[in-house]
Amino acid sequence: MSVPLAHCADSLEQLRDHLGALNGKLEQLELPRPDQEEWFQLLIHKLLPQLDPNTPLIIAVVGGTNTGKSVVFNHVAGETVSATSPLASGTRHPMCLVPEGFDTCRLETMFDGFSLVPWSHPEQTLEDTPDHLLFWRTCSSLPANLLVLDSPDIDSDAEVNWERAERLRRSADVLVAVLTQQKYNDAAVKQFFRRASGEDLATVVVFNQCQLPDDENYWPIWLQTFTDETGTAPELVYLAPNDRTAAESGKLEFIDLQEDTTGKARDLQHDLSSLRFESIKFRSLRGSLGQLVSERTGVPAWLDSVRARSSEFQSAAELLSAQNLVTNDAWRTIPAGPLIDAVRDWWNGHRSGWTAAIHTMYNTIGRGLAWPIRRIIESRQPVTDDALGGFRHDEWETIVATVQQVYQRLAFCRDAGGELMSARITPLLDGHHREEVLKRLASRHEGCDLHDELHQTVGLALEEFRAESPRSFRMLKRIDKAAAAARPVTSVALFCVGFGPVADAVAPAAMHTALHMAGDVAGGTVVATLGESAVSQPIAQGVSRLQVWLHSLQQKFAVRRAGWLASQLEELVLGDLINDLERAAETPTSNAFLGVESTVTSLAAMLDQLAPPPSHPKTTESP
Repeated sequence: MSVPLAHCADSLEQLRDHLGALNGKLEQLELPRPDQEEWFQLLIHKLLPQLDPNTPLIIAVVGGTNTGKSVVFNHVAGETVSATSPLASGTRHPMCLVPEGFDTCRLETMFDGFSLVPWSHPEQTLEDTPDHLLFWRTCSSLPANLLVLDSPDIDSDAEVNWERAERLRRSADVLVAVLTQQKYNDAAVKQFFRRASGEDLATVVVFNQCQLPDDENYWPIWLQTFTDETGTAPELVYLAPNDRTAAESGKLEFIDLQEDTTGKARDLQHDLSSLRFESIKFRSLRGSLGQLVSERTGVPAWLDSVRARSSEFQSAAELLSAQNLVTNDAWRTIPAGPLIDAVRDWWNGHRSGWTAAIHTMYNTIGRGLAWPIRRIIESRQPVTDDALGGFRHDEWETIVATVQQVYQRLAFCRDAGGELMSARITPLLDGHHREEVLKRLASRHEGCDLHDELHQTVGLALEEFRAESPRSFRMLKRIDKAAAAARPVTSVALFCVGFGPVADAVAPAAMHTALHMAGDVAGGTVVATLGESAVSQPIAQGVSRLQVWLHSLQQKFAVRRAGWLASQLEELVLGDLINDLERAAETPTSNAFLGVESTVTSLAAMLDQLAPPPSHPKTTESP
């Protein structure tokens, strides 16, 4: 085998392996495996087996019903091995002759798709069975460089015969087209040979059952019609007379019309064995390889169809993702009280030494002094069991409304996403499905530890502040110590409304804002109902900044809770739908797909570089 052909063989094996690895992705895309594609059949049943340099020429005798295929087959074999009859024999299974010394184990790779059965009598090929059988036997009169096949009728009413003939065509190097006056222009016959021509398969034409010399003026017309209609360029053309006795005795004459028009008979077996072996093999390879890499009908076209299907899945995934099924725009915000408690708890947990002791003592005193006024304030607000309990109730109302919106958006996706989305979303819109989702959501929502989640949110925000602004954080710690020193002289009235030490009493005006953040908030107090007249302007600015910061914490918690609902809905409603769509959509970027694509590109380049071996004059010597 030449170096280019060896490289070609390696690439074809790689292509087969990449295609096998791609099967899982095809299942995700709900696409069939390429097993039934014409190019795949050529790859598996022809290109891979026949790139073996020791493989002989495979010659298949093919034709329509009652054209005398078995007669021609017997003459090629040099003995009667196939049943003949003046009536249509009804051959249903192919018969293969192999030369003596041939390793018959190789037949399994050369004729993949057939069950191989040793031949014992001519009637075996007439058996009516749905199994694709291929009978074989050794023929002592057959040259070592030939395998010869008798095939089922290619125009039979039985479609299974078409399938068997197609499989043989994909395995053959040379077709012996047995035609008659009645069958040369038959639609099924022409369709079969059009496909063979598209594969650049070598063809030998035999016009059988001719009335000579009467048909001598007509066979050129028959041949021209056949070649024009099928695109076939025959290697050899023969006429065989309508002589039943000679046919049955194995003495039928075959007149080579391209070499000799004087009526000299040729030995068909000798001529076939004398065909330019390397040239025919090369031609068979080029034709099949051309089919394989064809942009219109080969692997590239199939890859385009896979890309198109992947795009459908990508569009479906984007349609679902773009709906923003859960947002935090209208999410209920956590009340300020629990939020301030969480801030206080975090800061208290990070104090140490005398600072922690002083703040703890005065916080306790402050809470004791403040409770009567707090009771008055709270009496003017709606009564709930606790602030987080009220938030949980309000949040559930938001969740129910959000779920209704989610199902409305899913209905939109079903209607806008075509068949692909309709098949997946319609079951989700069932009323029982929605009821079950709400029931499970209610149970999970009741089990949420809102107190712990709030403290985690605040803790993360403050840890982030400490990491990103270490100098500011250290300054606040120093101010906190100053605030601790000021606690003994802090106004009790301010404690009653939840406000901490007044900055003016303990620090310069330049530290008002920072003191308010560290002393008032970290000290366990909150701005509640304090007017601008009660404090200096710098303190009022600090209060404003504090409110912005607290609002940002509320937003962070809202995002966290909306994210919780989104994760629950993804599990309970969508499941793995979006992920499955996205995984399938990634097929064109998978290693297997890219491997197929690059290998086919390499094979196409090899096809352009392959040069046929030198031609040798065809042997014309009579036997």
